[in-house]
Amino acid sequence: MSELIVIGYDDPEVAQNAFATVQDLQRDYVVHLNGLAVVSVDADGDTHVDTTSRIVGASVTSGAVWGAIFGLLFLLPGVGLLTGAAVGGLIGKLSKSGLDDQFRQQVQNLLKPGSAAVVIMSSKLTDDKFTVAMQPHGGTVLKTSLSDADEKELAEQLAGPQ
Repeated sequence: MSELIVIGYDDPEVAQNAFATVQDLQRDYVVHLNGLAVVSVDADGDTHVDTTSRIVGASVTSGAVWGAIFGLLFLLPGVGLLTGAAVGGLIGKLSKSGLDDQFRQQVQNLLKPGSAAVVIMSSKLTDDKFTVAMQPHGGTVLKTSLSDADEKELAEQLAGPQ
């Protein structure tokens, strides 16, 4: 089971500090990351993404699922591999697995001009240690889950016909 956690902040600098804390938590084995990014919205309303170049332990499959979820969640251009029926199928599958329109709307509501969010996809998380470490940063937390079966099915849909 993967957890998708989005933590919204009014101050992009606080989001960057929280991002660094999550990286520290990965090094300390408190969280096993499949994806990690900071999404910020500048004063003009333009979206910017800062992500680590490499997530230790993330598989190609989890990376593909992360990319699809991230792209659909934030409606980023550049998810060109997902077109037509594939997008419809993925959106339908994501809606059944917890990443529904309501969750996507809540995430988008967090991201106002001048704000930022840390986006975490984790396959393993020690909740109590994670919560204690992240508490000093504050923020608005949104969380949903993606079952192993759903993640596998999404990865297969992303791979397309063989």
